[in-house]
Amino acid sequence: MVFYIIYILVAIVLFTFLAGFTLFAVYAERKVAGFVQDRLGPMETGKFGSLQTIADILKLLQKEFISPASADKILFAAAPVIVFVAVYLGFAAMPWAPNLAPAALNLGLFYVIAIISVEAIGVLMAGWGSNNKFALLGALRSVAQLVSYEIPAGLSLIAAVMITQTLDMQTVTINQGVLSQERLLCLGLWEVQHVGGLFAWNIFQAPHLILAYIIYFIASLAECNRAPFDIPEAESELVSGYHTEYGGLRFAFFFLAEYCLMFLVAMIGVILFLGGWNTPLPNIGSLKLAMWTTGTAWGIVWVLVKTLAVVGVQILIRWTLPRLRVDQLMSLCWKVLTPLAFLCIVLSGIWRILVMV
Repeated sequence: MVFYIIYILVAIVLFTFLAGFTLFAVYAERKVAGFVQDRLGPMETGKFGSLQTIADILKLLQKEFISPASADKILFAAAPVIVFVAVYLGFAAMPWAPNLAPAALNLGLFYVIAIISVEAIGVLMAGWGSNNKFALLGALRSVAQLVSYEIPAGLSLIAAVMITQTLDMQTVTINQGVLSQERLLCLGLWEVQHVGGLFAWNIFQAPHLILAYIIYFIASLAECNRAPFDIPEAESELVSGYHTEYGGLRFAFFFLAEYCLMFLVAMIGVILFLGGWNTPLPNIGSLKLAMWTTGTAWGIVWVLVKTLAVVGVQILIRWTLPRLRVDQLMSLCWKVLTPLAFLCIVLSGIWRILVMV
């Protein structure tokens, strides 16, 4: 009974954190958009507009549920829940610090990739259930995009897994810092298991993983339907894409799912490539910076700092690059990212055999 209570409390804490992150991220995005476009962004509600997102969520909560008369009521109502739950469950296997993860799974990375893919079903349900041509076109675009970009994203993660030799995300993180019991080589030349810091991160243990991370980052933008890959929600063409007919709390679930997915894909990249909860500070002689800044509290801090930095880049890109056309999006996936991801897998195999033996 105690275990069930703990699971429920962990779920509540995680949901509270994600809801708070979404409020912060929406405000930050509006301010970044204002900065990029040489304007102020929200300024009226609260100090510097800091209460604007709270006012927005209160407004959404007060709106009534409206379903189109010709919509499939069951699919229409279930779609936003499925989209959010698919993303939310992905956090179950994410390590936040040493010995701190909602669930310790040997196949953690496989589980996360599998559960995120369920989002495509919810998106398709939203488009079809709305019985709206704009929504259906947006859903078809989104599903095609999700299915396509999961391939280079997955292949780039496989390249990292071939280096780490495990799908357990906690083990992956441990083997990128001073707590590792394995032999770690920076650039294949310098033993760094006692040095730690950023020199032990996977992108420095195997330099070609820098390319793999870039591929993953680009593909993750498409997974989140973020610009320049936001054609499923193209306002100029499809009104609002697959959630055109949604309002109130149902729309809020889509919104919450998008920002939670931004955080989730950023955190996956941080764990697989950028050291996860490991500190970027190395041990330097008698200055044991890595040891001093490793632990539960420090781990949470480093995960948040790294992940929020990646989310910040995602936000900045949205207000910097123009939207791609559908043919450009697919060409980038199948003609550029996927071949490069296969190349990273080959390089990982060679690196593992010749350098890391």
